[in-house]
Amino acid sequence: MSAPIVIPTDLRPFDGRFGSGPSKVRPEGVHRLADAATSYLGTSHRQAGVRGVVHKVRDGLREFFSLPDDYEVLLGNGGSTVFWDAASFGLIERRAQHVVVGEFSQKFATVTTKAPHLDDPETIESAPGATPAPCRANPDIDAYCFPHNETSTGVMLDLVRPAGNDPTRGDGLVLVDATSGAGGLRVDPAAYDVYYFAPQKCFGGDGGTWLALCSPAAVERIERLAASDRWRPASIDLGTALEQSRLDQTYNTPSLATVFLLADQIEWMNAHGGLEGMATRCDTSAGTLYGWAERNPLTTPFVADARHRSHVTATIDFADTVDAAAIAEVLRANGILDTEPYRKLGRNQLRIAMFPNIDPDDIERLTRAIDFVVAHLATA
Repeated sequence: MSAPIVIPTDLRPFDGRFGSGPSKVRPEGVHRLADAATSYLGTSHRQAGVRGVVHKVRDGLREFFSLPDDYEVLLGNGGSTVFWDAASFGLIERRAQHVVVGEFSQKFATVTTKAPHLDDPETIESAPGATPAPCRANPDIDAYCFPHNETSTGVMLDLVRPAGNDPTRGDGLVLVDATSGAGGLRVDPAAYDVYYFAPQKCFGGDGGTWLALCSPAAVERIERLAASDRWRPASIDLGTALEQSRLDQTYNTPSLATVFLLADQIEWMNAHGGLEGMATRCDTSAGTLYGWAERNPLTTPFVADARHRSHVTATIDFADTVDAAAIAEVLRANGILDTEPYRKLGRNQLRIAMFPNIDPDDIERLTRAIDFVVAHLATA
């Protein structure tokens, strides 16, 4: 049996967490949570201590995303998958359009397809990794749904409303799944009506919470459907979520640790340049990783169109002569974690997160570690 491959210390990233979710959590935030544990954890989420942290989250996101005064920040329990169910009751009136570019955008389309109270959606589908087709105007559609970043494939989409779209005059709302893009990709609030995400990607926290940035048109839709006779489960009632968020609360008990880590992360992000600072950090990491993949004769970025290669989750294909799964196994044995590809994609590739918490210098060290492993696997 061959000896295990040991990556030299000078080639290893200082922090080996490159997972696309859950993502790297800043140790400083964990330490602050530990310091606050006896006065915060295990206390009522309807009292000032926790509500103050929720308020910091909502205000911090408003600053980070440069939200107009009339936009609202909502939060609730469950991740983005729960928000899809909530949207099917509380945001989509009759029929949605979905741009499908991978596993997660397909899952939302499946939700609205199976919802008995909605008409079958219109679906615009591109093959995984291909240049995505944009949403298109259709007077029969009241909700246009697409991701900012498809986590499964590493495809990044442009945030563009359908031609002539204006929800203030009754056109369809634009609902953007920003689960893995929010916090690392630039965005203009004018481009969406709902920009929803969870904290376990760019915001470097745990899952189990959804957040949604909502335009006045989206708030009007939520309030109107909440006042209608449409049945909806209480736990995912967006009308209730709106009321509770305005009180800096959630309908039922949230993960207090998640909320604390999220508030700490937002504070750190705002202190280091806000959205532009975080997006620039991700740009640097993406330039390093894709540049390496294009120069290396054994690797190719999975997304052929460079303009649509994600700057927060990269998918890198390897030549048939290289076993990417073996690379990921050796990396894991050396403390470099979660570089495996998305399981259902089934490609000979690595998937590497480049979220703001990941130091761009560690991305460079990771490329050198991979080169080292490939060279040693070839001689094993």
